[in-house]
Amino acid sequence: MAHCHCSMCQKFHGAAFSTFGVAKTNHIKSYIASNGTERKFCDNCGSSLVFVPSNDSGKFVEFSLGTLDSEIEMKPDAHIFVKYAAKWYVIADDLPTYEEGRL
Repeated sequence: MAHCHCSMCQKFHGAAFSTFGVAKTNHIKSYIASNGTERKFCDNCGSSLVFVPSNDSGKFVEFSLGTLDSEIEMKPDAHIFVKYAAKWYVIADDLPTYEEGRL
């Protein structure tokens, strides 16, 4: 679980960063639209869950935690891709920061 500050997350979510967690892919369904785009969503509530990392083994998918209705016991443990962070947002906590992803 981390706050991602990359420009793709900024543009996709319209925010300074996006907070992601990990879920098993057996809870994810896909819909392929007539234009060939693939949309992934939760088979329980229908929330849009669309980001699949390129280095993923296929067992897990990263998803936006804002889609959950339940309490989340975990807390973010890092800020990633801060090299691309919005200039107008100041990271004001003590979590470790990484210029790119966690290496």
